[in-house]
Amino acid sequence: MESLEVLLAERRVDEALDALDEGESVAKEARDRQTLPPADLQSLQTAIFEQRQKLADQLADAACQASISGYELRSAVMALKRLGDGPRAHTLLLTSHQQKLKSNTQSLHPSAASHGVAYTAALSHLVFSTIAQGASDSLAIFDDEPAYSSELVTWSVNQTEAYAQLIRRHVLASAAASGGLRAVAECVQICLGHCSLLEARGLSLSQVLLKYFRPCVEQALTANLKRIEQCTAALAAADDWLLVHSPMGSRSLGAAPLGAMISQPKLSTSAHKFNTMVQELCEDISPLESLRLSHQALEGIIQTFNVYINMLINALPGSMETENIEGTGHRIVRIAETEAQQTALLANALLLADELIPRAATKLSPCHQQQANRMEDSAKRSSERRIPEQRELKRRLQRLVDQLRDSFCRQHALELIFGEDGVVRLNADMYLNMDESGEEPEWFPSPIYQELFEKLTRIANIASELFIGRERFATMLLVRLTDTVILWLSEDQNFWEEIEQGPRPLGPLGLQQFYLDMEFVILFASQGRYLSRNLHQVIKNIIGKAIEAVAANKMDPYSMLPEDEWFADVAQIAIKMLTGKANFGNVEREGVGSPTASARSASSPISHGSQ
Repeated sequence: MESLEVLLAERRVDEALDALDEGESVAKEARDRQTLPPADLQSLQTAIFEQRQKLADQLADAACQASISGYELRSAVMALKRLGDGPRAHTLLLTSHQQKLKSNTQSLHPSAASHGVAYTAALSHLVFSTIAQGASDSLAIFDDEPAYSSELVTWSVNQTEAYAQLIRRHVLASAAASGGLRAVAECVQICLGHCSLLEARGLSLSQVLLKYFRPCVEQALTANLKRIEQCTAALAAADDWLLVHSPMGSRSLGAAPLGAMISQPKLSTSAHKFNTMVQELCEDISPLESLRLSHQALEGIIQTFNVYINMLINALPGSMETENIEGTGHRIVRIAETEAQQTALLANALLLADELIPRAATKLSPCHQQQANRMEDSAKRSSERRIPEQRELKRRLQRLVDQLRDSFCRQHALELIFGEDGVVRLNADMYLNMDESGEEPEWFPSPIYQELFEKLTRIANIASELFIGRERFATMLLVRLTDTVILWLSEDQNFWEEIEQGPRPLGPLGLQQFYLDMEFVILFASQGRYLSRNLHQVIKNIIGKAIEAVAANKMDPYSMLPEDEWFADVAQIAIKMLTGKANFGNVEREGVGSPTASARSASSPISHGSQ
């Protein structure tokens, strides 16, 4: 025992352990063979126990020293385990690593860091390398015994939670509040990257991080979406609504060569800003697949696009007084004065909805980050799975574009139907007054339908330049605008009450003019390829209503009307004259080419019963 005390005093641990083992063997042999009196045996066993406890305390003290090296720590823990105090040894091992981590963490000053990313990277390396070392030491000394593995996992979770709180407090909180989604995403990605290295050791701690980081990312996402609205609104207040290629310098373009600019979309200033910020948002959040924020981000983008659509609606003349009263009517937006500017509003919305936003949405796909390494057939299957989602997205976006289109058509229809003084121009008097004078007029479509044709022609020409590759939308725009005017006429109660029940009956000249106007609309819409089946039927129905109104006054409407060819000829001549393509040579207006002359030469009535 005296030699053991010397060994303990000199901290010769291995020799002391051997001496203790030797003493245990001597005591056991003496007990078995009864070579020592009971009192002496008890004294020997007590001495061995006390020396063992003394060595254990020395080892524990050594393990708690901040200056202890990794080798010394492992040696002390192994010795303590050899003494039979494995649980204490394992706890001391983890505690020692934790104390070193705490000391090293205090040397990092987030306020002095040049960037939150640098602090995040340094702290991440420090924390997860410490956890990795602790796990390695635990496995090497204690193997994978369940009790020790459980303590290791609990300890690792605690260290990760403390680390996550530091990152959230010093880096993520301020960035998230200001909408710095890119900074937040970059820091979270660094954290998750370091954390993933532990999975090979059987430690999956990413869910611990996500519990703390997800609210910050969600806050940054919400603030970023709000900033998109604000930035876009600020530019919309001064937007000239002229479509140009994207300015150089945006992150979504990078250092694109001049040749690549040709393929870049043409949008107005505010739409370019909207697109750039949405593309960047999706790029920033794309790496954070494990947070599963793709759906939330996409819903936010759709809502933000809805806000932008409302801005575009408010840019239409007169919309501020009639639309978006519930919360968005207060936005200040520069009015699109010309038809070209107003059509550009639609071009903005359509390109964003049909191409640019869906393109950004693909960056939120789970396969986006690994696309380069994915086998072709696997990528194809993934693409096929995404098709329904893309279609649903486009449908939702298109419904928002349709709101703008309908507002556009309604505004232009109202411009035609109402004069500047607010008086209805498309009224029954324009037909009822014709028979009062008794003079046959110069047959020509009514001014309002001439203006409708001219407006549609202008918009068609503008649309042919702005909707290249999207001709179907241009056609539907013309269909919708024509429908809006004719449906208004069809549903105008005052108009039909005057025609059907008013004190003045609709006479032969008024009926013929009404019929000519409707056939004129059918002809130019048909030639322009925007005569819908619905519009054609509506026109036929309202012609029928006018004929019935005349018949109700005991007049034969069919005897008043010339042949169908007459209406077609007059309408065609009107189109040529309105488009500047008429060529009558030296013939006077009342000559052969005159609509009136054509009317007077049409003497044979036709049966309009099929109308």
